[in-house]
Amino acid sequence: MDLPPLVIMGVSGTGKTLIGRRLAAELGAAFVDADDLHSQDNKSKMRAGVPLDDEDRWPWLKSVASELTSTPPPIVACSALRRSYRDYLRAQAPATFFVHLTGNREIIVEHLARRSHEFMSPTLVDSQLETLEPLTVEEAHFLAPIDLSPAEVSRYIIERLPHTT
Repeated sequence: MDLPPLVIMGVSGTGKTLIGRRLAAELGAAFVDADDLHSQDNKSKMRAGVPLDDEDRWPWLKSVASELTSTPPPIVACSALRRSYRDYLRAQAPATFFVHLTGNREIIVEHLARRSHEFMSPTLVDSQLETLEPLTVEEAHFLAPIDLSPAEVSRYIIERLPHTT
């Protein structure tokens, strides 16, 4: 299956990395965790519980876009919270498809409580939920529920992914 550039998106705690890695393994694709592309300054801010602003995010988004234009395109775990960020990614890699991992705040907080993250403070979840702008019809996407097991979420996504062959 030939895949478009694929962004697994959502707020912290939705399982972007877990699901992205599963999908990459199941589909034989490369995987990129956009968290690894953040500068040390960004990581320090988030570790301290300070939300990033657009000035912090644009250099990071350029790195994410660069990954999406690789051949073959990888599966990228990336928050992609604002429409302007997604528009930028689509401008650089026009075929980009978004899978938005979504669930209620309680499930997200429960997920955060069960994991440790190098720099993402659980206190930032409310800030991310406030920042999140819903996907629109102009953005190729679908929503995937996170109240399933990781295997079920992966299967749900694979069954709905667009492909070019």
